[in-house]
Amino acid sequence: MQFNNGIPADQLVSVAWRKSTASNPSGSCVEVAELAGGAIAVRNSRHPSGPALIYTRAEITAFLTGVKNGEFDDLYLNLGGTVSLLPICHLWWVNDTVGQ
Repeated sequence: MQFNNGIPADQLVSVAWRKSTASNPSGSCVEVAELAGGAIAVRNSRHPSGPALIYTRAEITAFLTGVKNGEFDDLYLNLGGTVSLLPICHLWWVNDTVGQ
């Protein structure tokens, strides 16, 4: 099935949205869902009915590789920890025990 960028996220009824365990209760997070055919949908958790951006698995892999390599560290609000990517579930988390 083909999905277009900008599809209202609430129209993706058969997907399981997930977010990082580092997300906070006020909804400051990005959610992802795997679509039929392997594409990945991304939405803003504060606007669950808003537009979903659709990426190929290759595009998501390239982005996550850049995150792992520190290419976006300048965008990260460091609260005393480091950014890590969990290898099993591919979710960002804050490790506030590094350097203690």
